[in-house]
Amino acid sequence: MANQMNTYLLVHRHPENYTGTAGTAAAWETWFHQLGSHLVDLGNPVFELTPVGTCGTPLPLGGYTLVTANDLAEAAELAKGCPITEEGGGVEVGLLTPVPGREHPARTL
Repeated sequence: MANQMNTYLLVHRHPENYTGTAGTAAAWETWFHQLGSHLVDLGNPVFELTPVGTCGTPLPLGGYTLVTANDLAEAAELAKGCPITEEGGGVEVGLLTPVPGREHPARTL
């Protein structure tokens, strides 16, 4: 029986006043391609946001990506290739854990 991979949320944190260019868009597409079979969901960028409560990082939310990996260390290694790290931003990596009884018919994890 094959090992089932875990799903990880990669939260992109952009530097203040970040604006992408054609070059950065190409870098993102290259990174998505490099993720290969680990890529679950390209995710989406965030264009409007407002913090609620205490946020753990001074960098604003920029978007997310979902990947599969064997463990947190492998997911973090995948996140290191995220282009936002070259632009002064960062990536938070977290294990998504299904909660029994909270299944949704549209859920793909």
